[in-house]
Amino acid sequence: MTPILLLGAGRMGGALIEGWRKTEAFAPADLIIRDPSATPEAFPGAVVNPPLEALSAAKVVLLAVKPQIWREAVKDVVPHLAPDAIVVSIAAGVRAADISQAFGGRRVARVMPTTAVAIGQGAASLYADTPEALDAAKALFAPVAATVELADEQLMHAATAVSGSAPAYLYAFIEALEAAGAGQGLTPEDSARLARATIVGAAALLAQGGEEPAELRKQVTSPGGTTAAALSVLMGDGGFGDLLPQALAAAVKRSEELGG
Repeated sequence: MTPILLLGAGRMGGALIEGWRKTEAFAPADLIIRDPSATPEAFPGAVVNPPLEALSAAKVVLLAVKPQIWREAVKDVVPHLAPDAIVVSIAAGVRAADISQAFGGRRVARVMPTTAVAIGQGAASLYADTPEALDAAKALFAPVAATVELADEQLMHAATAVSGSAPAYLYAFIEALEAAGAGQGLTPEDSARLARATIVGAAALLAQGGEEPAELRKQVTSPGGTTAAALSVLMGDGGFGDLLPQALAAAVKRSEELGG
């Protein structure tokens, strides 16, 4: 598995490096980082921006650049890679066949992770058409994420909408909840403290209790009470049941566009 070559050490690449460090899945010495913005000081112990000839040592290549620039980012790298290097891509929407072609026919896995890999609590959807590529993807992400293996690459678009993009949905909800609380008279600070602690606690209950979200919702919803009144809006016409399918459809459409 090692050395691992990271093409891109931005938000997601950096989150993975941090997650691997915290879980001790991979040490900095296992990593070769190629990113024009990376410095040895930012990634102590890793090999940062070495000569292209040094890339031939990489067993796995993690493609972690923005999907709009991936072709440009790999152009000068490919000729220097070992023939049996496996490529694991987290570039949203970019098809495995296109990546494999750009990498000279090398085996490819695709992954859609969340940034919570930085604390070892991410989620990652995996797809590969060879067992070796799938094993490589699992080795990289299983230590830092709950993983789901997809049988059809086309499902990566849906996985992106449900998981890869979903942390932003939650953060947007919390933003709106804080603002609404302030609108009802709470100070912005008190509203933020209450909203954030409540969401974190509710997520922790979901994670450890093993109960379905619907059951947890019912447990805090008394008939005719305040929660029921709020849910009649959130789950009524124009609420979550209408908005989320529209939101996911927009995300899937954009994922498909990014894939060309």
